[in-house]
Amino acid sequence: MNATTNRQCKRWAVIATAVLLVSCGGSVNSDTAVPDSIMQVMQKPAYKNATWSMQVVDLDSGRVIYDLNSSAQLFIASVRKVFSTGNALNALGAQHQFVTPVYRQGTVDASGGTLNGNLILVASGDLTMGGRANPDGTIALTNFDHNEANSLGNAGLSTPDPLAGYNALAAQVAAAGIKTINGDVAIDDRLFEPFDFRGEFDVRPIFVNDDLVDVTLNQSAEGSAVPFDWRPKSAAFAVQSTLTTGSATSALDIELNPEPPLCIGVPNCVGNVSGNVPAGLVPILTNAYPLVRTFRVTEPSNYARTVFIEALARAGVTVTAAPVAANPVQLLPAQGSYSSAQQVAQLTSAPFGQDVRYVNKVSYNIGADVSLMLFGLAKNGSTTMSASLTAEQSELSSTFNISPSQYHFIDGSGGGDTTANGAAVIGMLRGMRSKPDFATYVDSMPALGVDGSLTTITNFEADATLAGAKGQVHAKTGTYVGVNASAPTTPILKGQALAGYIDAKSGRRIAFFLTVNNVPITGIPDVLTAFQDEGTIAAMLWKLQ
Repeated sequence: MNATTNRQCKRWAVIATAVLLVSCGGSVNSDTAVPDSIMQVMQKPAYKNATWSMQVVDLDSGRVIYDLNSSAQLFIASVRKVFSTGNALNALGAQHQFVTPVYRQGTVDASGGTLNGNLILVASGDLTMGGRANPDGTIALTNFDHNEANSLGNAGLSTPDPLAGYNALAAQVAAAGIKTINGDVAIDDRLFEPFDFRGEFDVRPIFVNDDLVDVTLNQSAEGSAVPFDWRPKSAAFAVQSTLTTGSATSALDIELNPEPPLCIGVPNCVGNVSGNVPAGLVPILTNAYPLVRTFRVTEPSNYARTVFIEALARAGVTVTAAPVAANPVQLLPAQGSYSSAQQVAQLTSAPFGQDVRYVNKVSYNIGADVSLMLFGLAKNGSTTMSASLTAEQSELSSTFNISPSQYHFIDGSGGGDTTANGAAVIGMLRGMRSKPDFATYVDSMPALGVDGSLTTITNFEADATLAGAKGQVHAKTGTYVGVNASAPTTPILKGQALAGYIDAKSGRRIAFFLTVNNVPITGIPDVLTAFQDEGTIAAMLWKLQ
């Protein structure tokens, strides 16, 4: 497979995780047969060679209401997150807050406020570091999250300052009487071992703006340069652009180079935007400018160090060390050796329930992977992805009676060939109902036609008898687009899944799982059609039950 095809495959796979994931057939118990109205959706011509699986149960009694191929282990993509976020929520609790402390190493000259030593920020795994904090303490979300801007072609940016947490820490350092740091600044990122995120970079427990630099592109006249800006602004990474506006009939072509950038931690690290935007373009998804693209922060600790030094400067604290450099891990003391007497600042996160809401509402993949790592740490001190997966496997067996033979997980977010059968997913959904933070768990999932990745499902409302389902379905979406093995340049919807809870028209609550695998597609509109069809089926379940 050549480099161009590789890029196409990767783009389709990323698109799949952000949007949403059936062969009709198999033996069906007549007592749990799927209603004809739902089968009519599943038997559309588009699904002629696809495979469907569904299970619907009464949440409290566990009675199976409808069942179709529920023992088949199929692709579920981001529906996998119902496991990782549920287990993390149980282990940490919805009210758990992460505390990110800052320590001084060395002495402070009381007369001049000079720290003769180093300042160390100890990463806690706080996903947002205050960068999405609303005034009411919730985490700000948008319907089209910037983590998928490049794959979807646009995004909406949340309004809080992505550097707010670092600014708050810097202000506390200054308030502690430190005016000059005659030494270095370091990020202690040893909470867990770095892990590879889908071949893009190694994730660490420190974050700035979700490890992204957002580029905003605005409208201009034909023949003019496209106005642009980026955030966060930092010497760690800058953006240049030669992007221009072409004729109205020209093609949209926005190129980022290098992507991903590997120079973060080296002076003069720059990303370049080039290509063409057709005049009169109406941006997709938001239907308004700006257009958003993102560069990946491939060295989170290097980037966070620079950002923190710059925040210190804004707070009036001078650092003698160069602001752009590799994170000086050689200066870190032994883990666990920090003294409370050395602490000069701390940032306290929003309650963990807000993190779970963020991960599930917008299907934040890195956040789900980190949730799995945090679960492993809390459960038995696991610090690697493989050890955390092992700890999760034990938990699923002992607490939820879900056998390892019922699923195949490779990370916490549903990447690659992630599979499970309907019985496993339903086992997790039902098992969560007895947990203390069940209400938070349900609320974390997208609501049909209302928010998160279910915002755009609206076709069910065309039927007045289904319109009442709006907001009554709380479910996690999952999409996996790959390449057709028989035609390597042709995409295929390998899996489109939906699973969660329905507060049915009858007044009872049901749990449901739904997936369709191996749907031939020609582009994103076909993916959206499958997505909408599953939303319609969910609305039908609301009405029927």
